[in-house]
Amino acid sequence: MGTIADLGGAMSLLSWDQSVNMPHAAAADRARQRATLARMIHELSTSDELLNLLRELADQVDLDSLEDGPSNIRVALREVEKARKLPAEFVARMAEAVGIAETHWEQAKKAKDFSLFRDDLKRIVDLSIEEAELLGYEEDRYDALLDKYEPDTRSADVERVFAELRRELLPMVKEIATRPEVDDSFLYLKYDRQRQWDFGLEILKAIGFDLSRGRQDYSAHPFTTGISGNDVRITTFAADDLKPALFATLHEGGHGIHDQGTPARYRRTALAGTPGLGIAESQSRLFENVVGRSKAFWSYHYPRLQEYFPEQLGGVDLERFYRAINKVTPSFIRVEADELTYHLHIMIRFELERAMIHEKIKVDELPEAWDAKMEEYLGIRPPDVSLGVLQDTHWSIGAIGYFPTYSLGSLLACHWYQLAVAERPEIEDELAQGRCDTLREWLVDRVYSFGRKVTPPKLVEKVTGGPLTAKPFLEYARRKYGEIYGL
Repeated sequence: MGTIADLGGAMSLLSWDQSVNMPHAAAADRARQRATLARMIHELSTSDELLNLLRELADQVDLDSLEDGPSNIRVALREVEKARKLPAEFVARMAEAVGIAETHWEQAKKAKDFSLFRDDLKRIVDLSIEEAELLGYEEDRYDALLDKYEPDTRSADVERVFAELRRELLPMVKEIATRPEVDDSFLYLKYDRQRQWDFGLEILKAIGFDLSRGRQDYSAHPFTTGISGNDVRITTFAADDLKPALFATLHEGGHGIHDQGTPARYRRTALAGTPGLGIAESQSRLFENVVGRSKAFWSYHYPRLQEYFPEQLGGVDLERFYRAINKVTPSFIRVEADELTYHLHIMIRFELERAMIHEKIKVDELPEAWDAKMEEYLGIRPPDVSLGVLQDTHWSIGAIGYFPTYSLGSLLACHWYQLAVAERPEIEDELAQGRCDTLREWLVDRVYSFGRKVTPPKLVEKVTGGPLTAKPFLEYARRKYGEIYGL
């Protein structure tokens, strides 16, 4: 298992380098390198020897136990049995396809030309359908793909939560649209990129991302890669206006804190990492939004931001800044969306992904279908594909089934925070003092300590006492945006 983890770290390093440093001409070479590593990892992970060892051990322990040993065996056995459903040649084909597609996506987005990525996406959708059939499912083909990212979660679970969200979210967004518009124009002035970078590093330190065990770089689409417990790499946007890089740094910093906060004893075992990407996303959304867009947080950090940008922010008081960074308005880019309309972006992607996997929509029809969904949910139509169907990297890396986890994580972020403050009321006072220590301690103890011992639904139940629900998020939204917009 340690060898497999080491090879996975090498694969992560190659992927990080491709997005941060690699020259475009090396795309085909890098795709072959990643395919080779993917095949090696798959062969080790699915070997008869490993399966037999795990089954022999499984007979000697109580697999329902949450002790480290039995949990390691249980999780590893589950992963091996799932991986054995995918032939090595399929894994290599998928790795090579996404290796090339990622570079083509970047080129297509820059050129605003879907045709440069279309054939790659067709190949990835076909491979994803093949993968779903190999993995198997009970009712919905999409469930096999969703399970890769959020184990034991089904499309029906997502639909239930989305329906709960829609009932209150759509009327709330429509009511906000009738209120006087919040002025956020000062966020879109020209902000020196180096100063943004320097302030971003200060914020990373303040929320608790350990830069001696991690680093930040630029990429076309922000991401976090845990190469090892002591090598966690995040990326952010290079932009002239303030919001993209600032909140991408907070978002990815939350992911990085999670990776760095998982118990060291889990490293190089099946228990390392997060139980699901919704759980992982709950950490990024917690630090980006619940903490990073709170008045308490900025009451401490805003004067320092003003020192960095006196020309742009010197005449803007804290209240104006707070309202501006929480402005609700339909927008084209998901990662720049406000907390409310963000979920509508995810619903669009979820519906289009399922339609592609169910073969109800063709890839050629996707740009128009995307624009139509944007108009239906958000009342806006992208002027070009770079702001529409090509804005996210996920499909280029084969991550179909991933998008719902963003909403699930956003909902959990509010629930974790409410529970943490209820148990440790000093958290909000500490935020106003520029610290997140007690909040991180609570997360390490209540969430990170499980590693991958339990699946996401079981972890949610253990921490919150019930299944995932939109209720805490909606309570948070009513309180926060009711105050800002006078609802």
